[in-house]
Amino acid sequence: MVRYDVTLLTADDLHLFNEGTHYRLYEKLGAHPLQSGGQSGTYFAVWAPNAEGVYVIGDFNGWDKRAHPLRARDQSGIWEGFIPGVGPGMKYKYEVQSRYLGYHIDKADPFAFYNEVPPQTASIVWELGYEWGDHDWMKARAAYQASSQPMAIYEMHLGSWMRSPEHPEQFLGYRDLAPRLADYLEQMGFTHVEFLPVMEHPFYGSWGYQVTGYFAPTSRYGTPQDFMYLVDHLHQRGIGVILDWVPSHFPTDGHGLGFFDGTHLFEHQDRRLGFHPDWNSFIFNYGRNEVKSFLMSSGLFWLDVYHADGLRVDGVASMLYLDYSRKPGEWIPNRYGGNENLEAIAFLRRFNEEVYSTHPGVVTVAEESTAWPMVSRPTYIGGLGFGMKWDMGWMHDTLSYMEKDPIYRSYHHNLLTFRMLYAFNENFVLALSHDEVVHLKRSLLDKMPGDGWQKFANLRALFGYMYAQPGKKLLFMGGEFAQGREWNHEASLDWHLLDYPPHRGVQRWMQDLNQLYRSEPALHELDFEPAGFEWIDCNDALQSTISLMRRGKSTRDVIVAVCNFTPVVRENYRLGVPGGGFWKEVLNSDASLYGGSGHGNRGGVEATPIPAHQRSHSLTITLPPLAAVFFKRSV
Repeated sequence: MVRYDVTLLTADDLHLFNEGTHYRLYEKLGAHPLQSGGQSGTYFAVWAPNAEGVYVIGDFNGWDKRAHPLRARDQSGIWEGFIPGVGPGMKYKYEVQSRYLGYHIDKADPFAFYNEVPPQTASIVWELGYEWGDHDWMKARAAYQASSQPMAIYEMHLGSWMRSPEHPEQFLGYRDLAPRLADYLEQMGFTHVEFLPVMEHPFYGSWGYQVTGYFAPTSRYGTPQDFMYLVDHLHQRGIGVILDWVPSHFPTDGHGLGFFDGTHLFEHQDRRLGFHPDWNSFIFNYGRNEVKSFLMSSGLFWLDVYHADGLRVDGVASMLYLDYSRKPGEWIPNRYGGNENLEAIAFLRRFNEEVYSTHPGVVTVAEESTAWPMVSRPTYIGGLGFGMKWDMGWMHDTLSYMEKDPIYRSYHHNLLTFRMLYAFNENFVLALSHDEVVHLKRSLLDKMPGDGWQKFANLRALFGYMYAQPGKKLLFMGGEFAQGREWNHEASLDWHLLDYPPHRGVQRWMQDLNQLYRSEPALHELDFEPAGFEWIDCNDALQSTISLMRRGKSTRDVIVAVCNFTPVVRENYRLGVPGGGFWKEVLNSDASLYGGSGHGNRGGVEATPIPAHQRSHSLTITLPPLAAVFFKRSV
């Protein structure tokens, strides 16, 4: 029996949904256990405007395709009904009969909160109650995540960070990961963790980037409440949580969103607009109002319900350009004849406006790989409205430089310096992400040239240079202890490498870098402002060195950083500084503690009134080989 007198949808809900401005659809569509007229049951609602009939099938009715028909609600395209006796934990799907071509198929619920563990594909009726303990974090979050605060992000994949020690083939669940991950992030000094997509995905090897469950954390690691526990635990330990979110495309799996009711409902009908050639996946129809309501509701859901502190939006470039990864004739220009996807641009702007107006303490981050202007600028001045953007140019240039043998680096010095021509055009995150350590690109350590010692020294110098540059920081898991092989999503990180001093040395270097970055305002307060950066010498290509100053809001907060990208020890290296006094060597990547050769400046150097680099005073320092050194004036 199905009752049709029970509904969660008001006339206003239907109007807003069809208008494209309903941003909390997850409260109305999907499966919602409730009590009605003394009966316990579940209210079901699904959007299928071109269906001739929609039936709820599940383990509660023997998957009988005629037992529980839903009824169309007016002209909204939504089918709904209340089924008594159905409660949390029961599995279900929608059997959708199209009015076209005799098409019928079993679909998972687009709004399901929980799903079977893949490769099974049924949705599960679920409730999202949870008693949060992160009130202090949520209250202070806006201050923690202000642009003037440090942000050192640890990017990770839940299934391959650490496996069960007793059973390496088994995942650790959300609850098992919580204390281990919090302890490790706290030890390492990272401020945030960024999870590769946790949203349900059928193919594990997609790393979560082929999403079918836009409102469900993957059941591979536990229940929705288990994931809430993970976020809650991290918050209580002072660690922010950023989630990767994928509104750029979705997979073609039969139980998913594609061809949902026998028509191209969520995706464009024309493959030149609706199919992504790189990922063999569908592209959302950003011009369709109901799709906009769906995606907006998904993004806000993770902020509303799971207390996420930010969303990193994947594949933004593929959304902005109609000709992204397409040849002439494979794409359709917009109404003005250009290659800009006007509907996607409008969607991204509205998304950011809504996020920042309803959740002022969170951040949105764009993975955008082109020179599209003002990605991280407010919409009211023509920007896309993101809080930050990954600096893909810095990543490509820097890794290209570091992969070269030091004997050739002097000919490519511009790869180090070019970034500063655009460094403040956006609010940048310097990202050494998962994309750089897969698909035969080699691990960060393996990219480095030279013998074994030089590889580790180069890697420490790379991290030192990264932390000296303006911008927030992101490092993919394993890089912090010099993982030797490429990332393999089917196995744990090689934690046994920490039994070896060179790997422990890199890990200790990252700990101390994070500590310095977080404790010194000069290294983070003005990350997005030109006033926070000044070259000392960017022209020493012959010796492959660079030197720079970072400044905080107070004139007292100054850090000087020098990098030597050759294996040559440079004695009596003169460095201009902005004043006299004793300049303490606060960090040196060549210290023996980190696996270095031990060259340095015995704690610091007294400045002399000898001008250098257009400054009144200078230091005469020993510049270690393949190293980054940081100085701070003692007050």
